[in-house]
Amino acid sequence: MKKSLAICSISLWVLFHTCPPNLQGQDPGTQNFTLSSAVEIALKNYPSVRAASARAGAAEAGIDLARTSYYPKLDLLWQENRATRNNVFGLLLPQSTIPSISGPVLGTTSLGDSVWGSAGGMLVSWEPFDFGLRKANLQQARALKDKASAEVEVTRLDVAASAADLFLVLAATQAAAQSARANLERMQVFARSVHALVDSQLRPGADASRAEAELAVARNATIQAQLNIENARATLAEALGLAGSDISIAPDTLPDLPDERQLPEAKPEEHPLAEAQKAALETVRARERALAGSYYPRFNLQFALFGRGSGALLDGGIDPGKGVFPDVANWATGLSVSFPALDVFAIHARRRAEKENETAEAARQDQVVQSLKAQEARAKAALNAARQIAANTPLQLIAARETYIRSGARYEAGLGTVVDVADAQRLLAQAEAENAVAQLNVWRALLAVARAQGDIHPFLEQAVRPGPHRQ
Repeated sequence: MKKSLAICSISLWVLFHTCPPNLQGQDPGTQNFTLSSAVEIALKNYPSVRAASARAGAAEAGIDLARTSYYPKLDLLWQENRATRNNVFGLLLPQSTIPSISGPVLGTTSLGDSVWGSAGGMLVSWEPFDFGLRKANLQQARALKDKASAEVEVTRLDVAASAADLFLVLAATQAAAQSARANLERMQVFARSVHALVDSQLRPGADASRAEAELAVARNATIQAQLNIENARATLAEALGLAGSDISIAPDTLPDLPDERQLPEAKPEEHPLAEAQKAALETVRARERALAGSYYPRFNLQFALFGRGSGALLDGGIDPGKGVFPDVANWATGLSVSFPALDVFAIHARRRAEKENETAEAARQDQVVQSLKAQEARAKAALNAARQIAANTPLQLIAARETYIRSGARYEAGLGTVVDVADAQRLLAQAEAENAVAQLNVWRALLAVARAQGDIHPFLEQAVRPGPHRQ
């Protein structure tokens, strides 16, 4: 009778429990995401996207700053002082420490007598032409802005692709955990059946020990699978900019497999990484052009209106009622030309350095294009292999289930050992896990191809298209 009950238990398990159970229900307070919504939230929340956008905004402000060099300059001044009026003839080299005194030498050296002095005025300066220097500086600012904008696209691609990949990693981890739970339930039923046979003295006690050992291994695998889920969930939450939040995903919204339509033709030169490197190269060239236009005379049209006041008189006397406000006005207009002749050596050295930087950036651009081509080739090879594996795992699962059923039947008939059943059980668990993640691995491989091509929109379009979904 006990043997019959044990055999019945095993048979019922084979019939009804070789397929993984459904996912456990989620906490109603948990944020639930589909693949497309996860990508959208990541692009909105992740700090690196906001930082890259802010840098692009700062670079755009640099263009406005460069344009201000075309405007006239207006300097205003007001000065009020109380000082002695002793003055001497002689040369004083340019410096910024000793104040200058205008007027004739009076022959006085008193440090006790002081007068009021005042000055106020304005100076308008404007460069009518600059031999293209301001235009070159404006082009440099635009190149920096283009570089920052390209880096924003690189960041958005990385963030979106990482969020999508981590979504699929979590889905695969949950599928593997589902298989681990199914394996644990099978082992629990099998262990109870073996104990029933051992208690009936139809099998040796070693079979019960082996069954308990296999059950412990299945429990450990289930615990590790749950840990993997929690780690994957925390990593995805961080990628979404929601670190520490309780999130869940809806992997069943994915179609079974992406269709096998022809992948879009890739143009590595248009990849965001290549565009960013191209912008970096253009930035170096813009700096070089700005240096080329810097070794020219600087012309300034100037107009000044100013006034001064002083309580010092020409005869050496002091007028205490004067000097507090400017009472002598003047104006002046003219053209000044400045030319730093000996800067030619420094400019030549800087241009030579920028020329070497240009060569380095051009080589780096070639390297980026080569790397992108290699990444795409590897991703396509991985996609092809993933498709083949996904087509093979159902056959592997069917064979593993048949092996499990046959080994169980042989054990029931006394023709097999508990080791045979345990081996078949592990083979079935492995087949279930590999079959559960095979389709998700195809999606991950397709995402890797899209990332290597620089645009994941075709991938997302396939991922959200209507069609048969996994149950």
